[in-house]
Amino acid sequence: WLFVAPARIGFGIFTFGAILYSLYLSFTDYDMFGTPEWVGLENYIKAFTNDEYFYQYFGNTFYFAIVLVPVVLVISIFLAILINKKVGKLTKAYRVALFLPSITSTVAVSMVWLWIFNPNFGLLNNFLRLIGADGLVMGWLSDSRIAIYSVMAVDIWRWAGFHMVLYLAGLQAIPKDYYEAADIDGAGFFSKFFRITVPQLNSVIVLNVLMAVTGALVSNYDIVNVMTDGGPYGATEVALTYIYRNAFKFYNMGKASAMSVILFGITLVFGVIQI
Repeated sequence: WLFVAPARIGFGIFTFGAILYSLYLSFTDYDMFGTPEWVGLENYIKAFTNDEYFYQYFGNTFYFAIVLVPVVLVISIFLAILINKKVGKLTKAYRVALFLPSITSTVAVSMVWLWIFNPNFGLLNNFLRLIGADGLVMGWLSDSRIAIYSVMAVDIWRWAGFHMVLYLAGLQAIPKDYYEAADIDGAGFFSKFFRITVPQLNSVIVLNVLMAVTGALVSNYDIVNVMTDGGPYGATEVALTYIYRNAFKFYNMGKASAMSVILFGITLVFGVIQI
């Protein structure tokens, strides 16, 4: 108890305590300068009925999760299968290279991709011009039709390696005897994948899906804020950036706290369903 006391105290104050205080603020009118005034459910009612942007930006968040989660999980499991095979002396180098983006600063990653996506001198558009695909040259972050997909692509690139490592650990725990027996029976790649690999990875898949969904819902603030700041015209604005804007730019901490509680509740429901 003595050794875990600092961690428990820190968690109690800075995590659990902050959650409870945010829950309290969600029932108040608070501009960060005066004294919080109790208004009951007014902030929740305003969010659901009087805020024209609430559904749009929360909708962007769900769309972000719906598109990103299956793509990143499919890519990561096939990367894990490929990297699980011996690829000579470079096997470890490949694993490190694929995992590295997930432990790199999000701000650093976002700044690098801002240069890659730059419409004038960015690497991507210059490469397209070089191969004669001028028709594909576009403003990857300034076009409201594709900006959110550009941000998603960066997020997929960043987190695929993280989920790959979890899958890789699960793959290495599967007895090789299963695959040898399947080879003797003449099973093909897809038969072995769906009849051996997937069932044996069940617990890892559940963990990965849970982390990917919750991450897509509540961990996309930094990458969106750095790359697009929610633009153009709100096309990439997600719940977290909108909550931040309400709290620290519009000084409406009560409403921001209410939307945080709503997002927390939605994420909790998804988590419980998956578990």
